[in-house]
Amino acid sequence: MKIIALEKELPGITDDMFTSDILRTEAERALELYQSGKIRELYFRHDRQEAVLILECDNMEEAQSVLATLPLVKKGLIAFEIIPLIAYPGFSRLLENQKR
Repeated sequence: MKIIALEKELPGITDDMFTSDILRTEAERALELYQSGKIRELYFRHDRQEAVLILECDNMEEAQSVLATLPLVKKGLIAFEIIPLIAYPGFSRLLENQKR
């Protein structure tokens, strides 16, 4: 199952809380998850410095568990909105309507 994880800003978190050590451990863990196939794609939004991850997990619970292993999540510095995706059904709907 493909899942989008959108980083969301948390109240009370300041830039100085993101130390070089924690950012390095975050990058190392993200790389491990990428190499394992759990993170398929990783982006930053163009309009603000928040991550957008495309995950490949069996279900929402697994996605939450995977994200919980990220050091920034563990430290309460970031959180994610998790959005499950399904294949676009519009083509079959459109083609079915043409048959009538």
